[in-house]
Amino acid sequence: MRIEPCYFCGRPAYPSKGITFVRNDAKSFRFCRSKCHRNFKMKRNPRKLKWTKAYRRNAGKEMTVDSTLLFGARRNEPVRYDRDLVQKTLAAMERVSEIRARRERVFYKKRMAGKRERELATARKLVAENEHLLPRLRASERKRLEEVAAEEGRDVEELVEESMAAMASKTKVFGAEKKRLRVRDDGGVEEEDDMDMD
Repeated sequence: MRIEPCYFCGRPAYPSKGITFVRNDAKSFRFCRSKCHRNFKMKRNPRKLKWTKAYRRNAGKEMTVDSTLLFGARRNEPVRYDRDLVQKTLAAMERVSEIRARRERVFYKKRMAGKRERELATARKLVAENEHLLPRLRASERKRLEEVAAEEGRDVEELVEESMAAMASKTKVFGAEKKRLRVRDDGGVEEEDDMDMD
């Protein structure tokens, strides 16, 4: 049983699954699914489609030079059946897949190293460029908060953050549910239930 890679995307094309296209010059193309076959017929370049192995290899997102990849390379020499050899091969295949998985994890960690810092840097740059769009406190409000902080012995920035959070919670959100309040005779307030629909 030979599991060949898909000609277009590089995924494994299992026996009796997918499509085999044989050209007039007797060259055969295996496709894992109709999506790959369709894209092949449309003459699309697999290196330009982000979901293919060819793209990932070109973009440096896939391991390309590794000894474990040679293990799955296609060999056309027929080997006489030997039970011990088959058992050894199956054990080796499991071990190779373990090693490859571990190496791929290491490769991914190295590739993603520093991603968080880069994202934070771009976010800070975006905030710095669009600072005029951020909500601000009025000067009078800030002065009042500074006086309150001086009286209570608290940090001014903490008070500013609290008031900004309170302002954010007060702002109207489009499409938010309106809650009706009913004032009782004794001066208390209660929420109205709009369950009865007439």
